[in-house]
This record gives sequence, C-alpha cells and structure tokens, in this order.
Amino acid sequence: MKLPRRKFLHLAANAAVLPALARIAWAESYPSRPVRVIVGFAPGGATDIMGRLISQWFSEHLGEPFIVENRAGAGSNVGTEAVVNAAPDGYTLLVATVVNAINASLYDKLHFDFVRDIAPVGGIHREPFLMVVNPSLPAKTVPEFIAYAKANGGKINMASGGVGSGNHLAGELFKMMTGIDLVHVPYRGAGPALIDLLAGQMQVLFATMSSSIGYVRDDRLRALGVTTATRSPVLPDVPTVAEFVPGYEASFWSGIAAPKNTPAEIVDKLNKEINAALANPKMKARLADLGSTPLPGSPADFGRLIAEDTENLAKVVRFCGAKVE
Repeated sequence: MKLPRRKFLHLAANAAVLPALARIAWAESYPSRPVRVIVGFAPGGATDIMGRLISQWFSEHLGEPFIVENRAGAGSNVGTEAVVNAAPDGYTLLVATVVNAINASLYDKLHFDFVRDIAPVGGIHREPFLMVVNPSLPAKTVPEFIAYAKANGGKINMASGGVGSGNHLAGELFKMMTGIDLVHVPYRGAGPALIDLLAGQMQVLFATMSSSIGYVRDDRLRALGVTTATRSPVLPDVPTVAEFVPGYEASFWSGIAAPKNTPAEIVDKLNKEINAALANPKMKARLADLGSTPLPGSPADFGRLIAEDTENLAKVVRFCGAKVE
C-alpha cells in the first residue's frame, strides 16, 4: 500500500520525535535506583570530602542514594577507568579533579583519553593548597623552612597523594623555584599522607586546605603558607608562599563527570542540582569554612576548565620530568 506523501511525512516526524520523548521521560524518572559516585583516592582527602558533600545533596534532592565508592590506585586512574568503562546511563559518576588533567601527560599508557571519554557535568569547588609541616619541625616560616631544607638536603620527607597528584606538583614547583632538595614520598591518596604527617613520619605536605585546615586550627599541623596569589580569608594570618617565593601559585579543583554518551538530559539534571547546591547558603558556608570557593557553571564551562588545565599542566609535567608507566 502506498502512503500519501503528507501522511508519510507525518509518520516520519512522529518516529523522529518518539526517541527524544523517551529520553526526556527517562531523564525525568532519573534516578530510579542508587547511583555510584567514584572517588579515585583513599578517604580523607579533598576529593573524598567534596564527593561526600555533593553526594549528600544529590541523595536528599533526587530521592535515591548517591553512594561514594573509594577506588584508589594509579593516581586516581583506577577509579577513572571504571567510570569511563561504565554504562552511560547516569548511574556511575566520577569526582573529577585537577589530577585527571595532570595524568593525561603524566602517564604514557592510559587506556582512555580523559577529555575525549568523559562527559563533564559540573564543577564543585576550587581551593588552595596549604604548605603544612609537622610541629616538631623547627621551621615556623617559609624562609626558615627553605634555610632548614638547604642545611639538611635530602633529609626532609615531602609527602603527597601520589606521583603526579596536585600536591606533588605543588611541591615540585616549590622545589624548582627555591632550589631545595626534598625527598618525595607518594601515598595512595592525601588522607594516608596526612596521617603520616600527623604522626611525624613525614615533615611537609602541600595539602588541600579542606583536608588540612581542621588540623591547623587544632595546632596539630603548622601552616607555613597558602599557595594562591592572595591570602585566604579563613586563615588570614597565614601568608602566601608567593610573599617569599615570588610568582609561586598552585590550586586544586574538583567536579562531577560521567561516561561519554550519557544522555544530555541526565547531565543537565545533575548540573542543575550541583549549581543549586553551590548556591545554597549552608553549602556555601561549609565550603568557605573549608577554605574553598564554589565552582558553578554549565557542563561546557567545566569541560573548558578540564581541557585548558590538561594543556597547561602538561607543560609543568614536562618541566619537572615526572613520568609514570
């Protein structure tokens, strides 16, 4: 039977609309079961803290549990690969960080291309690192630390959350700009590194402010400097490292990403909730208390940040010669 042209076009138009309507309906019902939120580091670091804050918001406002799962290993690549290979249905998310941008040039044999293989959802926060030392160390200022390190070359242990982590590169930049020799000791995340710093097994760590500020306030760690260009309003008495090492600056950011090809309707729904969370007075106060600033914006905004830092940090990785097979 031959259909009239008008009826054929009408049926074709309906056929084209149906998948779009199905996607919208799917997004409206999302989530209908628990969602995994993968953190590529051990508990206790900034990534874990931010992942739990935003997951709690998602759980409260989207009606299903968003469960944080710590998948540490290979500088967050183990957790990242698990998300890249997950079904693109919105039920496996990643707390993406500046470390993902670093890893693109740090590792020669990744099984994924982070910029290509993920769908940016939205930024969560940006924060400085704190240059913190164990109180047993005699240095009380950045200049005193530099002098002490020069007098004790190769004897001071600098902890990090792993080779190529944000705090590792912050420390390497400090070493490069001051000419001192520190022994780098990588951990499987900033949480374990902080534990050993508190125990006195490590002497210095460029820790994210959110993970270390509580220990500074309790006098369990001594903050020598903040790594941003200006002082932090939550620790106004702590000078910037740049006050003593002109031009020094480093920071850390995090956000949410999903597997590539996750439906745009689901990405947009999650992005809307992230931005609502970051505009919430209680969340803003919590981030401020941790020394962090909100990083709101669209999925495209977060994607641009990832792409730009991937390119810019490749230059730092090449300069310091860090490489992981």
